[in-house]
Amino acid sequence: GLICLQRNEGEGRASGFSLSRIPSILMLAVLYVAYVLIGGLIFWKLEGGLVRQEKTRILEEKRSLLDTYPCLNQEALDTIAQVSQYSSKVGLSLKGNQTMDSFWKFTSSAVFAATVVTTIGYGNMSPSTTAGQIFCVFFALFGIPLNMVVLNRVGKYMLAIERKSSTKANWLTLASLFMIHLLSYLSGTALFFVMPMVVFKQQEGWSYSQAIYYCFISLSTIGFGDYVADSNPDQYYPEWYSILMASWIFFGLAWLALVINHTSDILERLNTHLKHWWSPEEPSNAGPVDEVKETPVDG
Repeated sequence: GLICLQRNEGEGRASGFSLSRIPSILMLAVLYVAYVLIGGLIFWKLEGGLVRQEKTRILEEKRSLLDTYPCLNQEALDTIAQVSQYSSKVGLSLKGNQTMDSFWKFTSSAVFAATVVTTIGYGNMSPSTTAGQIFCVFFALFGIPLNMVVLNRVGKYMLAIERKSSTKANWLTLASLFMIHLLSYLSGTALFFVMPMVVFKQQEGWSYSQAIYYCFISLSTIGFGDYVADSNPDQYYPEWYSILMASWIFFGLAWLALVINHTSDILERLNTHLKHWWSPEEPSNAGPVDEVKETPVDG
């Protein structure tokens, strides 16, 4: 789903947003992070127990298959395919003598909670228990509006900083301001697209095109789910990887909010300039004409 940032005329202007409101932003950010982490913890507790039970059953089925079918036939292949499909659904791998960690470890659960409130919704993992599904409904019901408020506030705060800096630098020309905007866009692109692209290529084994495609699909909240980081059960991921993922999602969306605010601000200013250019104010002659008085004629 697309993130719609509501911009009221009064709130959208820098004059209506003061930098003195930083503490409220910090409190809101702390509330946001705590909400996501608590949600991840609850998902972990609700779904983790079921996965631990399934680990034992899947390993037993695997041993049974290997003992029953020393020479595999079509029936054995179909059975193995069913077991493998179910194992992949819950984030488990049958390679080797033991299963890898499932989707529902705490770090992955926190990333899942972040994808819920940001409406990315990859679809590669979802709650299976009744309690987890019900909690997901109420978690998203309050989390999605909270996410929109936080991202909108962060975007306006960043825009206010830039506007204040531009106001102080009155000597800057229009071309210089354009270059500043362009530089901020390029810096954000490098930080939230190019650098993650390199990390995803190394950790996931994707190509550069697949990695940049995943970055865009994620930060635009489209979330097809055809490529999902930190979800391959056959791949070992370090603990910092999930933390980096969650941070990238949040700050990337905040940067996207800034870009949208920037674009809206530029379009508003461009619209104002075009109105003045197409409808220039003609000099009013009403004043001078009214001020001209007839000279009294002596009779």
